[in-house]
Amino acid sequence: MPIYVYRCDDCGHDHEALQKMSDPVLRTCPHCGHDALAKQVSAAAFQLKGNGWYATDFRGSGKPAEASKPAEAGAAAPQCASCPAAAASSD
Repeated sequence: MPIYVYRCDDCGHDHEALQKMSDPVLRTCPHCGHDALAKQVSAAAFQLKGNGWYATDFRGSGKPAEASKPAEAGAAAPQCASCPAAAASSD
């Protein structure tokens, strides 16, 4: 459940509420009792942890991997023994 931040327009009291997204917006200030609460915009606070996709795939230096570099002109690409081209060249 997200934490919403409210501020009272009358007394300036800041209030945080743990609410479901479907819960109604709070109106009454718990400090002064007036119906002057306004929902504030706040930064989302979530963090990706563990051995998930973020930690393993996107934490690099931003440089492409060696396998993704294009082959030099005229250089033959390495092939395995089960490839048809490798079998034809070994005959």
